[in-house]
Amino acid sequence: MKIALRFFSFALLMFCLAGPALAQTPDNIIMTESGEMNTDKPLDDIVEKRLTLEKRVLPYDHIREADIFWEKRIWRVIDVREKMNLAFAYPERPFFTILMEAAEAGEITVYSTEDDKFSVPLTPDEVASMGASVDTVATVDPETYEEVYQIVRNEVNPLDVKRFRVKEVWFFDEESSSLQVRILGIAPLLEEFDDNGNFKYEAPMFWVYYPEAREVLARERVFNIANDSSPMSYEDLFEARFFSSYIYKESNVFDRRLEDYLSGVDLLMQSEQIRQEIFNFEHDLWTY
Repeated sequence: MKIALRFFSFALLMFCLAGPALAQTPDNIIMTESGEMNTDKPLDDIVEKRLTLEKRVLPYDHIREADIFWEKRIWRVIDVREKMNLAFAYPERPFFTILMEAAEAGEITVYSTEDDKFSVPLTPDEVASMGASVDTVATVDPETYEEVYQIVRNEVNPLDVKRFRVKEVWFFDEESSSLQVRILGIAPLLEEFDDNGNFKYEAPMFWVYYPEAREVLARERVFNIANDSSPMSYEDLFEARFFSSYIYKESNVFDRRLEDYLSGVDLLMQSEQIRQEIFNFEHDLWTY
């Protein structure tokens, strides 16, 4: 009995002495996900942000044609200079850059602006040449001091794209008895100037078919002014309608835009009236 007690006391003493030693061994330190460090290169963050990159896009609910009780097509304009839309012009990763890189890499298909029905696809080379200009610049050779003319290519500055068009469909689904909206396309607008720098017009560069681009947009983070850790993506932004816009066209028998017959305050009031009519449509179907 005494031998067993001595052996137990000795084992307990060794365990107590070994505990602090094991706790100080680097190999035995438990590393949580926030403690993992990349030894290849410095990480400009606390952890490597992967939630957005690994996010999966939920498919839309299946809608039967027979269940669409009412439908209206709306065209909107998103101005990135508005306070709510400043994230679209985030200098480190503008929204226009995301669309251009995805189109040039072949990740998404963009379409010509001949119409907004996504009927004429464009090749990545055609997209890369859009908006680019060629200038002749005079330079001085440092050795011969002779003036030499060089041809330089000017690419589109992403910050020059200040507005985007959005084509969407509002419809009432009888199966769910709810008013829903589906975005069909997004088009960046580029301003054109003459040789003297005077503004001429603003025209869309290309159309992006939004349902196809959802996978790409879901992997792109949106800058959140209130929380840098927010995992919101551009796909979340559009699906949650987290942007400010105004209506510039609705489906009509003349296929004309509001600015074709209205201007100034009247145009803004008509745009707000269309928005209010869509909002009231669902409420007018119910009796309280």
